[in-house]
Amino acid sequence: MWYRSASFVLDKSQQPQNDTVPDDSVALSPPPLSISTAAAQNPNPRRNMSMSAYYQTRAAHHGVVTSDWLAQAQEAATSAAAAAGQEIIGEGKSGKAFSVIEEFNSWRKQPDLAEAVAAIRALAAVIGNSEAKTMMELEIELKKASDSLKSWDTTSISLTAGCDLFIRYVTRTSALEYEDFNSAKSRLIERAEKFGEISYKARRIIAMLSQDFIFDGCTILVHGFSRVVFEVLKTAAQNKKLFRVLCTEGRPDRTGLRLSNELAKLDVPVKLLIDSAVAYTMDEVDMVFVGADGVVESGGIINMMGTYQIALVAHSMNKPIYVAAESYKFARLYPLDQKDMAPALRPIDFGVPIPSKVEVETSARDYTPPQYLTLLFTDLGVLTPSVVSDELIQLYL
Repeated sequence: MWYRSASFVLDKSQQPQNDTVPDDSVALSPPPLSISTAAAQNPNPRRNMSMSAYYQTRAAHHGVVTSDWLAQAQEAATSAAAAAGQEIIGEGKSGKAFSVIEEFNSWRKQPDLAEAVAAIRALAAVIGNSEAKTMMELEIELKKASDSLKSWDTTSISLTAGCDLFIRYVTRTSALEYEDFNSAKSRLIERAEKFGEISYKARRIIAMLSQDFIFDGCTILVHGFSRVVFEVLKTAAQNKKLFRVLCTEGRPDRTGLRLSNELAKLDVPVKLLIDSAVAYTMDEVDMVFVGADGVVESGGIINMMGTYQIALVAHSMNKPIYVAAESYKFARLYPLDQKDMAPALRPIDFGVPIPSKVEVETSARDYTPPQYLTLLFTDLGVLTPSVVSDELIQLYL
């Protein structure tokens, strides 16, 4: 169903008639793998629970982290690498064994590349490096590589959804059964590259679609740091729109600090709020923009902790809440309440030792039901929450 995607509108307006790949895609060569080391004294050594790999990546990219965060991220990264294992596909172009995990890790080192897109790029490389002789063998290799990536972080919704959508998009056709293997493999590689380009351009498409909803003089509330939301605001600033942003701190990783710094570089008026000041400042707000870790079948979203309470306050004061999310985050999930999700933990550093008898909530995200959301800006178009289930059916058919 990607032929209905807004990315094809973008293609026609930006690409020449011979349908060549845009020049900006040349910069997408995977960077060399590097191993970063970070160790610090943990003021709460008893709280060394494992941390979701998703939040390790956020910590590495955002830079605004605590000593407790860094120490536990290093420990979790070591255990995750050992648990995930290395899915060996064959020999790469350099002559050494190709590993989908290593390929994925090399792609995700790019701060501006989403984790799911890094997985899509890695799966595309699996096809190119495969030594399979039949379509069945190739599909089995793809499935094993996809399972290996999904097991790397079982709590990442976008990673799982991106892998599932890639496999579905690349392999779904009966025409492949009637072609010789080499031509069928070439077609799979073409589809894999096309899917990767669509996924990579999703952020720009969403930024384009959202511009009509941002008007001069408006005040926008954002929560934490979302790359797609930042792209929306950056595009609005480049279009010379006059607006200001209220940015929550985004505890405990304080990703809102990074967003406020990035907006200040663009000369966008920004005010930083503590998370508990949302209701206090909501009467100044014209709209709320949030990202999403995942969009579920009901049309609701799973996002960083605090999104649900912001949506509740905004809804009670008749403020529209907009969600910016790429279609590869559409997941076949249907949570019924806040606890009906796989746990994704992150460490909390209060700066002082916590008594052993005190229990600390370490959940990383919450679920916002669809009735509190106004619109979803996606690369498939501007959707109401009720349309998400229909789009999911189309994506996975």
